[in-house]
Order: sequence, then structure tokens, then C-alpha cells
Amino acid sequence: MKEKELHRGVVPFLNCKDHLVSKETYEIMLNEQKEMLVTSPIPSDLHKYYDSEEYQSHHNSKKTFLNFIYNTVKKQSFKRKRRLFQNGKPNKTLLDIGAGTGDFLLYCKENKFDVTGVEPSKSARNIAKEKGIELYEELKEVLDRKFDVITMWHVLEHVPNLYEYLEQLKTLLNENGKLIIAVPNFKSYDAEYYKEFWAAYDVPRHLWHFSKKSIHTLFESVQMKVTKVHPLKFDSFYVSLLSEKNKTGKTNYLKAFWVGLKSNMKASQTKEYSSLIYELKHS
Repeated sequence: MKEKELHRGVVPFLNCKDHLVSKETYEIMLNEQKEMLVTSPIPSDLHKYYDSEEYQSHHNSKKTFLNFIYNTVKKQSFKRKRRLFQNGKPNKTLLDIGAGTGDFLLYCKENKFDVTGVEPSKSARNIAKEKGIELYEELKEVLDRKFDVITMWHVLEHVPNLYEYLEQLKTLLNENGKLIIAVPNFKSYDAEYYKEFWAAYDVPRHLWHFSKKSIHTLFESVQMKVTKVHPLKFDSFYVSLLSEKNKTGKTNYLKAFWVGLKSNMKASQTKEYSSLIYELKHS
């Protein structure tokens, strides 16, 4: 597997705990050449680490105030996301990978897109089906097709076969199509502040941890290039809220808001926001 190259010559960076499911500790290693972090070891059975009611993208739960915040902001973000790829052409084909419970695809379908989605979680697919959104389980089921737009909202960090996935994304994208990827940024202030408690490390579900340099380098290896980078400013607040709970065992809205605000203020100069959206195309 080519992914072994990403583990070669790495040095220790942090030890992080799985706060969500197993409570196990994993080592995060630094690949200095690519400016990228890798989780070690990668569990052989990753599926069981997603078996939690708190794993937001697979559930519709609004039982807690935190879930309510997540779902409210998620829906409000759809219009902004659509603006990244909507132009005059009607009936664009759109593939959303890691579609969760189908809310984003439903929104795009209502806005005249020809939508397709992939989601490995059976429970999430069932919820999407109730909304009229049929999802495929695996990417290989759509590899014979081409799409004008491909989106991955906080999904690339979960993919075990990373290089194979990059090749498949290139194959799936139309010649003049647009690939849009959102991932956490470990170079942000909130990551630096919370260190091993930073919720966006989310080991072992997050196998890779990206910087801007690593995204550019990885996609250049499959002849794709980054054309634009956008901030996801709300992520600093939400991730800080989860990080506070990881660190102290308590939900501290005021402290999380302050750290999130400071992160965005610093990023206004450095451009190292908590999460970043990358627009890519064939080079």
C-alpha cells in the first residue's frame, strides 16, 4: 500500500485519546516532508469506532443543545457551500461522498441538481432513504460515472486507502469539473491551544491530519491542483466546545467561544483557520 510512505520517517508529535468510543490512546506522528500528521496504529476494524449516538453525521438527534447547534449551523451552511459550485449551468451532476443522513443532497436536489451520494453507514443511509435520498454504500459502485461537482465535507481524513481514493476522485471528475474538500487544519490556533485534547484529531476515526501544504502535495501526485481555499469559521467555535469537554469533562460555552474567536482573529492574518475548504480541478 502506498499509504505506508506516509508513515515512513515520521517522528512523534502527540498522544491522543479516543474520547468518543473506546477511550484508547493513539500516537499521532509527524511526516515533516509533507507537513502532515498520521494516526498510529490504524485499527483493523474501523467500523466499530463509529458506533456512537454522539457521532453527529450519522444521526438526526437534536436531544442536546450541542446537537441542536450542530444541526442548525449545518443547515445554514448549505447555501454558502452551494455558492462554491453553482453557476449558470442547470442540472449539474453532483456526487457527495460521506453524505451522512442526506441533508446536503436533499438541499441540492431541491435546487435542481442531479444528485448522487455515497455513505458507508447503514443507519445513516436508512435515514436518508426516508427523506427520498438513495445512497450507495461504497464509492466503487459509481466509478463508471462522471460528475460535474464532487464534494467531501470532512471525509478525506477518514479514508484508509488515501492514494487510491485520490485517483478515484480524479477519474470521477469531469474534465472541467470541480472537486470540493473540507478538512480540519492542525496548523490552526485552536489546534495549537488544545494540543492532545483538540477534538478535530478525533482518533482513530481521523487517520490523516492535513495542512495546506499536504493537501497541495497529495493532489499534485494525481495531477490535480488547488485553485481556491476558503475558511470554515464556525468550526473553530464548535471544535473548541468539544475540545473543552475533552480537556475538562465539562461544557464551557464561554471559554470555547473565546478560544474560537481568538483562533479566527489570528487566522485573519495567518489564514490558518480551524477547518479549510479546498477547491480543486484537473491540472
